[in-house]
Amino acid sequence: MTRKYSIAHLTWLPWTPAEMIYNTHLIGYDYVSLRTISQGLPGEVNHDIANDSELFKLTEQALKDTGMKINDIELAKIDANTADVRKYEPHLEAAAKLGVKNVITNIWTPDKAFYTEKFAELCDLAAKYGICVNLEFVTWAEVKDLQSARELLDTVKRGNALILLDTLHFYRSRVTLDELKSTPKKLFRTVHICDAGEEIPADKESLVHTGRAERLYPGEGAIDIAGIVKNLDDDVLLCVEMPHVERVRRIGAVEHARRTLESAKEYFKAHGIE
Repeated sequence: MTRKYSIAHLTWLPWTPAEMIYNTHLIGYDYVSLRTISQGLPGEVNHDIANDSELFKLTEQALKDTGMKINDIELAKIDANTADVRKYEPHLEAAAKLGVKNVITNIWTPDKAFYTEKFAELCDLAAKYGICVNLEFVTWAEVKDLQSARELLDTVKRGNALILLDTLHFYRSRVTLDELKSTPKKLFRTVHICDAGEEIPADKESLVHTGRAERLYPGEGAIDIAGIVKNLDDDVLLCVEMPHVERVRRIGAVEHARRTLESAKEYFKAHGIE
């Protein structure tokens, strides 16, 4: 079967959703993965299609013009300030109108009882819109590895709860292929693809910097991306997430996005994955 590819908004976040759709369609992507829920990070552009009707219309038109689809939106994070997950409902409703079936979440509070409750509530809220909640474990977050993610899903027992694998966090959280093999494949619908150097940073600042601004093309680093993907279903969506600020400065965002897809396809072809 022919693998399908998406590109995560973090690869070049300044693009509006419409720009992301038009540009990556021309490059050859099948889907986009959009950050429509702002994290309020320094310099982050807000692409709030739920509360900006013009932005929503432009996004909707871009989808119609290109035939592209949005695989997921992010980031419905759960932290100490997530007293009511209903704050995400407008975002889920807007996404559902555009045919989106997935939302990504992370856990950023150590209060296990609290985040378990809120994750279950988020799953129930998303289910109203036919959306699955993809829990992405992040090396510097509270749920930081596959085991912790599985434990949370096992606890809440929600049919629309999934796990999103990111090859960077898989490697840096020291998850093993044996752990992956023991996890039901049905829990994985999307995998974020990138590479990284062999050395794992010891401090959070460096982990965050490379994760948000210096990810490598497949084959440039030490991550066994092929080993990970070969242990997932053949129809899992390969979502390129390769932000690299310096490369964009040198070659431009469009060329960088083109090279992310080209390098991914070449890497997987070389490893018998097409």
